[in-house]
Amino acid sequence: EALEVTREVNCVVDFIHGCEDQLQKLKKQKEKGLLYGIPVSIKDHINCKGHVSSGGMVKFLSQVMEEDSVIVQVLKSQGAIPFVKTNIPQTMINYDCSNLIFGQTLNPLDHQKSPGGSSGGEGALIAGGGSILGIGSDVAGSIRLPSSFCGLCGLKPTGNRISPSACSGRTFVLAVTGMLGPMARDVDSLALCMKALLCQEMFRLDPTVPPLPFDEEVRLRGNP
Repeated sequence: EALEVTREVNCVVDFIHGCEDQLQKLKKQKEKGLLYGIPVSIKDHINCKGHVSSGGMVKFLSQVMEEDSVIVQVLKSQGAIPFVKTNIPQTMINYDCSNLIFGQTLNPLDHQKSPGGSSGGEGALIAGGGSILGIGSDVAGSIRLPSSFCGLCGLKPTGNRISPSACSGRTFVLAVTGMLGPMARDVDSLALCMKALLCQEMFRLDPTVPPLPFDEEVRLRGNP
């Protein structure tokens, strides 16, 4: 389904090889994790071992990542299957989703319109039915805008709530903390993803993340 969607709107930039082997290994484990077997799409700049995090820039195409980012490691520990990487605008500081390497991503709801940015590939893939859960990033709307443009739900967590460690190293001087966060078709999926991410494995891999688990009671209290 992801391949069919990307043929129409050009949202997938890479297939994460090894995801099928990962699933076979997970089947043999006793503890499956909260996200067991769920295929998860990943924004281009989030590092995956053996793959490029281009940031939409040609100069980074030769830099193959040697390890998974913390968030990818945690997703895998919770049973999720990262399976594709998705398109972004060049440098990611853009409300559209286009670069000179992979081209323009279209909105699956209307091919004459943009899916938004910078997590536009995620928005297009999920809205088109090629993924049910994705990880984007947001400084000034990069999760929220594609979610709005594509009719999805997205969350920019509080600063430093999720480890940004081992994401592609494009350094910007910003007054607002950029954050990784989930994108999906409904709020319950976002909550499940946050509950899975805010676990001991996250806190162990990145001690700078406050060891505060997801509070289900607070979420339900605000959702009568």
